[in-house]
Amino acid sequence: MNRAALLRAARTEWGPLCSAVWGTLSRRRLRAVPMTLSAVALTAVFQIVQNQPWGFGPVQRVGSVQAQLPWWVALLRTPLSLFVPALDLPVWGALAQVLIVFGIAECAVGRWRTLAVAYVATLAGTMYARLAVAIGPDSPFGLPPEAARVIDTGPSAAVVGLAMYVTWRYRAWFTCSLVVLAMVVEVFLKPNLAGKEHIAAVAAMLVVCGLDELRRRGKPRRDAHRQPGQRSGAPATRS
Repeated sequence: MNRAALLRAARTEWGPLCSAVWGTLSRRRLRAVPMTLSAVALTAVFQIVQNQPWGFGPVQRVGSVQAQLPWWVALLRTPLSLFVPALDLPVWGALAQVLIVFGIAECAVGRWRTLAVAYVATLAGTMYARLAVAIGPDSPFGLPPEAARVIDTGPSAAVVGLAMYVTWRYRAWFTCSLVVLAMVVEVFLKPNLAGKEHIAAVAAMLVVCGLDELRRRGKPRRDAHRQPGQRSGAPATRS
């Protein structure tokens, strides 16, 4: 494949998404991503506080989720658990994930949809952990009993869900497929709680994307409002 063909393929794959993100940032600058900046700041604050002698306990009480917790406690903590960095991973990774993926999503599909998708993906992972422990290690979908005590925090499931949703919505099929493939490879190489939760997030996004397709197909076409060069499948506006 020559350079011109590669450029055409890149424009087809990422053109609509890049145009949407760049257009929003050009018009509104930092006002385009208030939720993303708030999420980055909250993640940094949680990291600083949980590393203080007095701060680890309070952070765990408001944002630490484990499969052994009563379900209502897990549900209450899940929203903030997204912004509590995982203890075994460098915090810069969590901050970079939130800044880049949340920022792209907020510009491309809007603030509230970004937040909703992020929480659906995170909740899918959290609820899957409880089910997997109940199933047990004898099933490929299960987990050993000790997984119930693993502290389950961080934005990774939300990042996976947002990456899949945004690339699906903007018809970046190759990139969307790569996200799914990467999660499948991850769970084969390292079939731990985090890897299987990412697969749960992918499964949840398949349902969300399917419902979104049905909703959009039920509406009248608005091709006249598409941006120049935008394919008919990509959304014309943030909604």
